[in-house]
Amino acid sequence: MNALLALLIWCLLFAISWPLALLALVLWPVIWLLSLPFRLVGIGVGAVFALVKAVLFLPARVLGMKP
Repeated sequence: MNALLALLIWCLLFAISWPLALLALVLWPVIWLLSLPFRLVGIGVGAVFALVKAVLFLPARVLGMKP
């Protein structure tokens, strides 16, 4: 569904301003590649927070309590 919506928005942009639509089409992979390290850092930070949460709740899990 997201791909269809993106295609419709791009077609609308192409009908309004074709140079801008072509520029967006060319720059989209570059922007995706530049944002990739930030996504990886976000995944790593989320994993560290999940690990800290698991360590903090470990005594309650061992004793059979539900957090």
